Amino acid sequence: MKNPSIRGLEPEVPIHTIFCIGRNYAEHARELKNEIPTTPVIFSKPVTTVIYDGDSVILPPQSSNVHHEVELVVAIGREGKNIPKGDALKYVAGYAVGIDMTARDIQDKLKDKGKPWELAKGADTFAPLGNFITAEQIDDPTAIDIVLSVNGEIRQKGTTADMLFPVDVLISVLSDYFTLHPGDLIFTGTPEGVSKVVAGDRIEASIALGKSRLSVNVTR
Repeated sequence: MKNPSIRGLEPEVPIHTIFCIGRNYAEHARELKNEIPTTPVIFSKPVTTVIYDGDSVILPPQSSNVHHEVELVVAIGREGKNIPKGDALKYVAGYAVGIDMTARDIQDKLKDKGKPWELAKGADTFAPLGNFITAEQIDDPTAIDIVLSVNGEIRQKGTTADMLFPVDVLISVLSDYFTLHPGDLIFTGTPEGVSKVVAGDRIEASIALGKSRLSVNVTR
């Protein structure tokens, strides 16, 4: 089985590694009663989490409290290691809206035990992705609007200006630990307003005034 691909960019390369950043907006950290980090909180998702516009999020039977977390997603277009912050944006191929679905009840139990979050973040269908737009279509990645609604009601509305660690910092830090490759994705964190979804819900999300959009159904 082939890895899913980054749709909307040319060439359409397979997704390689999915990096995710937790607690990258102070208000989101506060709403979950977490400490505000002083360095990026990094975890990952398997490629089996990826679904696309029009697909369905499947709620896992192990969880009764799955939340949406809308995010700016960055696609890496060049291989790089130890990338200086000043050069980091040269490695971006494009941007998209994405949703980091999270089994909050499972995550809370894992956090209490000091364990990694993958079981809460990595279930099949837990990384819906919208269409990617080229990096050239975004004038300033520190000023991108992010919106998510459930059944037509806006639940999350934010801007990347509120990121604790902006895109260039995230790329630089990640590249200090990992060689970045074309096809790598970075889910850059979510603004406040996360909430529970249930079977039958419809989630719609967008960034950059709708340049990248996403609509998925929620099923059990």
